[in-house]
Amino acid sequence: MIDEYDFNLNHVVSVIKEKRARVVGLQFPDGFRREAVRISDEIGRRVDVRCLISANSCFGACDVDNRLLESVDIMFQFGHARIPNITVENTHFIEVISLTRVLPVIKQAIGMISGRVGLVSTAQFVHTLADVQKYLAEHGITGVIHDGDGRIARPGLVLGCNFSAAAPDCDEYLYVGTGDFHALGVALATKKTVLIADPVTEEVRMPDSDRMIRKRCAAIERSLDAQSIGVIVSTKIGQCRRELAFDLCTMAEEHGLDTQILVMDMVTPDALLSFDLDVFVSTACPRIAIDDSATFPAPVLTPVEFEVVVGERRWEDLVFDEIS
Repeated sequence: MIDEYDFNLNHVVSVIKEKRARVVGLQFPDGFRREAVRISDEIGRRVDVRCLISANSCFGACDVDNRLLESVDIMFQFGHARIPNITVENTHFIEVISLTRVLPVIKQAIGMISGRVGLVSTAQFVHTLADVQKYLAEHGITGVIHDGDGRIARPGLVLGCNFSAAAPDCDEYLYVGTGDFHALGVALATKKTVLIADPVTEEVRMPDSDRMIRKRCAAIERSLDAQSIGVIVSTKIGQCRRELAFDLCTMAEEHGLDTQILVMDMVTPDALLSFDLDVFVSTACPRIAIDDSATFPAPVLTPVEFEVVVGERRWEDLVFDEIS
């Protein structure tokens, strides 16, 4: 894998030398964690420093290992772009970029798109969007790369919790990257067609947004008779929405529901098993409700979905929960 991505270790070593750091923290998401030992060894060969590798979760730039940060001079989180409206002292975000060529799969997709096409991607491929835009222009298609809000570091970058970089004035969208989740989020946020161009598998496909909507509607329906609500607040620096949790509790209580606020770092099924509550509403990462809901002891809703449950939002106005 290390040959398929640029981990920008020259920059990492340069920063370590500049800061005269002696103890360095390294944090990786699951997809890159198997490279952690090799990267730690390589850094150690280039500069006299002790590396500490975080073995805790790393779901995004929203999820910095603060306990490790207290023990090191400087920390590097690999694989994520920084979140501009969140300041984390002594932490550098290394945007690990894919070296996989994207134009082969774009050539496959060219006959399936037309008009004004919004271009979006993740941190691993967002650097390719300008080349994709140029290629589309050569074939008479307007590719639009849009700035996101204060949570978005680069034009065209989408996160699992924020799709503001999907340009609002497009006919459809082309997601350049792997996996379906980000493309699903764009589809639900914009209510428009999204085509996935996966450079790794060289596959062109559409996300199954209807299946996802059916699953979320089923979770809402299972929650309509709930009497007790657990509102989840994350302690992760980029996922903590305490004020929203307070507002949701007030809303629930106005509708005669009992509420409790549950504060935790990792939101897992086991962590919620002991709480005798009918429904959980997560103000943490929206992916918790979307990806893992079937494994929890009770329905897990997003704040937007809970508004539907209590009648504060119409079913047809259901949108994807985003953090700005």
